[in-house]
Formats: sequence, structure tokens, C-alpha cells
Amino acid sequence: MATPGGPARRVWHWALLAFLAWLALAYAMAPRLWTHHGEQPGLRPLPRVASTLQGRPGDPIDVGLVGTREEILHAMAAAGWQAGDPATARLVYAGRLPDLAFETGEQAETGRRDRVLLWKVLDIGAERRPVWLGAATADRPDPPGSATRRLDPDIDAARDRLIADLDDARALAAIYQVTGLGPTLFGSAGGERYRSDGEIHVGRLAVRGTRAEGPALLIAPPPLVGLKDRLWRVIGDRAGGS
Repeated sequence: MATPGGPARRVWHWALLAFLAWLALAYAMAPRLWTHHGEQPGLRPLPRVASTLQGRPGDPIDVGLVGTREEILHAMAAAGWQAGDPATARLVYAGRLPDLAFETGEQAETGRRDRVLLWKVLDIGAERRPVWLGAATADRPDPPGSATRRLDPDIDAARDRLIADLDDARALAAIYQVTGLGPTLFGSAGGERYRSDGEIHVGRLAVRGTRAEGPALLIAPPPLVGLKDRLWRVIGDRAGGS
């Protein structure tokens, strides 16, 4: 007599093996296939992680902006982000303190606060404009209501909110991706855990502070990168809910 659920159990068994094989590839061979810098090849040799002042790995580089300093200041103000003092930052990139720092106010419901530190890395990029890389993160009280604040482990959500705020303010002409740190499920930034799909989302600013006529042009990543991102969202959602 056949075992109840036998065929279905075998299907799930093979599905699990396929997932584990994919996960192994993700940390071994696959990064060579989905590494891409087509829109900004000058970023390829640059570091992918900032460092703490003590030299420990810090926040991953997960966001980029293309434009002048003045265009960034105008765009961030239009998006509702407040300028901070980069001299007080506790992170360096390539041995340098940030050139610019911004943050949002605390969200009333959760106490979450978004931050971004930006470093100018190319005077002239592929689009003949300056290129900036940054670390976008969020922190919140832990436990809720306490004075102690912890890094929100979902780094990608902070990055995506920043880009969305800029796009909603009609400050972006285009949005695209380049390879960052790569998929990371158990990253550590100054001793605090995070997870990320490992992509840098780059926003090309509207020139001279002009307002874009509509939402930014979305330049799709290579197909394999898009597939990786979709799979990673499932993994990240499950990790966040575990």
C-alpha cells in the first residue's frame, strides 16, 4: 500500500534540495553571473561596505545618487529629509567621513527613524555627472518605547523608502541598480545584524533642481538579477517573520 502523501512528500523533498542548491550557488558561483555595473562601470572597484571608526565592518553601501551637491540638497529637502552633520557620523568609507548626512523625523507609530550617509565617489560618472554612494539604514527603539535604539535589520526597506521619497517628490529622472555587497542574510554592521539583497539602487537626479514631469524611468536590471531579487524577497520576508 502506498504511503499517504508519499508523492507530495517527494516533491517537497526535491524542492527543498533545489532550494538548498540554489542557496549554495548564491554564495559561491552565482555572484559571478549576476554582478553588473553596466550603468556605472566606474563603481566596480569601489568598496561595498562602510567601516566603523574602530575599523570593523559597518553598514553596507546600498544607495547611490547621480548629481551635484546642490542638486542633492534640493532633492532631499523636497523629499522631506532633514540635513544632518556628517562630522558626527560613526562610519567612514574608504577612510573618509561622509560628505553629506540626512535623516527623517521619528515615525509616530513605531519610533522608526531613517538615515542616509553619502560619500562623493566619482567626480564624473558614466552620465557625465558626479556620483555619490551611501548607506541608507533605519533604527527604532528596542524594546518599543525605550531609549535604546537598534538597527532595523531590513536594510533594503530603508533604501527603498529613500528612493521612493525622492521619486514621490519628482526629484528623480531615472532609477537603476548596480551590484553592491551581494545577497546577505546574516550581515553584521558594528555588531548588529542585517539582511539585504545586496543591490545598490541608484537615483539619477533631475538636473539643476528642476521637477520631473512624472515618475522616474525605471531601468530594469539584467534578467538573472531580477530573478535573484524576486527570490530574495521571499527569503527576506520569511527571515523577517521568523
